[in-house]
Amino acid sequence: MKTVTLDQPFQFTLSETPEPSRCEPGEALVRVHRVGICGTDIHAYRGRQPYFSYPRIIGHELGVEIVEVGLNERGLKAGDRCSVEPYLNCGHCIACRHGKTNCCISLQCLGVHTDGGMRELIKVPVTKLHKSDTLGLDQLALVETLGIGSHAVDRAMLGMGEYVLVIGAGPIGLSVIQFARLAEVKLIVLDVNAQRLDFARRQFGVDYIVNAQDNPLARVMEITDGDLPTVVFDATGSGESMMGAFQYVAHGGRLVFVGLMQGDITFSDPFFHRREMTILSSRNSLPANFTRIIALMESGRVNTDPWITHRASADALPELFPKWVSPESGMLKGIVEF
Repeated sequence: MKTVTLDQPFQFTLSETPEPSRCEPGEALVRVHRVGICGTDIHAYRGRQPYFSYPRIIGHELGVEIVEVGLNERGLKAGDRCSVEPYLNCGHCIACRHGKTNCCISLQCLGVHTDGGMRELIKVPVTKLHKSDTLGLDQLALVETLGIGSHAVDRAMLGMGEYVLVIGAGPIGLSVIQFARLAEVKLIVLDVNAQRLDFARRQFGVDYIVNAQDNPLARVMEITDGDLPTVVFDATGSGESMMGAFQYVAHGGRLVFVGLMQGDITFSDPFFHRREMTILSSRNSLPANFTRIIALMESGRVNTDPWITHRASADALPELFPKWVSPESGMLKGIVEF
């Protein structure tokens, strides 16, 4: 079967690999039709992704069709189209026992810790498949990335009418924006990229945009009448931005780190204590997020049409990927087709 492997930073290989063996009970063999490209894949390509080793078949945002399915209690069958929840958890550690399968102690994420879906066929646990009778394969491939924002917003427990600041209007930031909008908050988006800010305003109807190069703290204070936002999400994955995010949080507010970086985050303890701030991390998402997102997409309340800006066949990906990750490409979400 056709397979794309990231052999080392900056080097993809297209090859033929053996097809998976037949399914055991609780497993499904799925045909991969769409693979979304996200920041994790780009960081891996550049050699900057935590918890990553080479060579690796990347790909964890998947739109698939079931080819064969073992015994299962969910009524799934060959021909069903599904999104894949790529977080393989143990089921018995303290996190799993408390329903936090997204941060299992021995978590294996497809395409990061173990080989993913950048191939024609892959076996996955039946429990990790989320079916839709109406969504297209492009839409199903985007459910996982939307789940990151959905879970982060759940973590923050937003209240209607709160001022909320999202730092970073890349794909992860936009997924946060998507679900913060559903919470009916007053939404501020901050980024260094004017094109992304304009996209966020046009496509998601954010209330305020702030350019990070134009005295952003003063502008955010002006918007909030000096109070500052009660919730700040940092979706940049930049250490400098994450450490700078503390200054935007109101007294008694919450700071949610959605992006991930390699290294330490430091802050002034007196500053942190004076504001009695709450810091939250948000990792991956939960099965309930997949269920909710598919329902929202099926009802039309979440529209993914603006997301996909680049598209390629698997054959063309090794040549096109370096162009996609260049700053000039303007890529928001790339889709690979098998």
